[in-house]
Amino acid sequence: MERWTIQKLLNWITDFLTQKGIDSPRLSAELLLTYALGLSRIELYTLFDRQVEPKKLEVLRGLVKRCGQHEPAAYLVGRCEFYSLPLKITRDCLIPRPETELLVERAIEFLRKRTGTQQALDLCTGNGCIAAAIAKNHKDCTVIATDICDKALTVAAENASSLKLNERVKLLCGDLFDPIIEGLDEAKFDLIVCNPPYVSDAEFKKLDKTVKDYEPRRALYGGTDGLDTYRRIISSVGDFLKADGALMLEIGYAQGKAVQALLESTGLFGSIQLEKDPAKNDRVVIAKRGSPKN
Repeated sequence: MERWTIQKLLNWITDFLTQKGIDSPRLSAELLLTYALGLSRIELYTLFDRQVEPKKLEVLRGLVKRCGQHEPAAYLVGRCEFYSLPLKITRDCLIPRPETELLVERAIEFLRKRTGTQQALDLCTGNGCIAAAIAKNHKDCTVIATDICDKALTVAAENASSLKLNERVKLLCGDLFDPIIEGLDEAKFDLIVCNPPYVSDAEFKKLDKTVKDYEPRRALYGGTDGLDTYRRIISSVGDFLKADGALMLEIGYAQGKAVQALLESTGLFGSIQLEKDPAKNDRVVIAKRGSPKN
């Protein structure tokens, strides 16, 4: 009988998923292995030479087959990692991408430069990954997170609870700003963040099967040009952002100039900055409220 060690399995699954055209094959292989073997990611590498028992191999075989047919590994195992936080995920939520961590980094940096307790608003929160990452890494910040999908908010609530963030992450069901009620909730925020649906018609048709067939369409599709949700956020943001607050949005690789123009048209922001991700694509726009600097 062939001896399958963790190292051998990790390499074989990675190669198999690569051949099947799966994005991030190594990460998917790690996710499937940790789930099937009941190990942490670090244990995979400290127990490289451990032989895997036949029962676990059988479980793993089924998972790898489905993943090779483009079913996302995160949905198969019901969990993912974002900003070093372990999170639950279901098909009601968009799977968090590593690129979105740039948005979180800039949000935390902005909040840490301010004094006192900060109030943040996370729109289209999904499984709550952005809200949780901000709250976990800034102890003096409370976050209100909204989403139109109550099933996604159920997942976000479980994540907030498992991370012991119930007291600082408040979840509200509704469309964008609609659930915010003046008098009951914070009416003006230091920071508003969002990773909205931004895939255009043309882009949606070209999406990988892994994304198009499994992830929720309403968390992806942003209208004909992909800008529908940006327009709605930007048209209302002035009513909810403090005079010295910031709006930070994740954007598609080709949307930087268009979103920048929408922000400039409001006259609300003193500075508007585009930031690129590690692949050198425009990924985050940071708009700080105030008078333009000369």
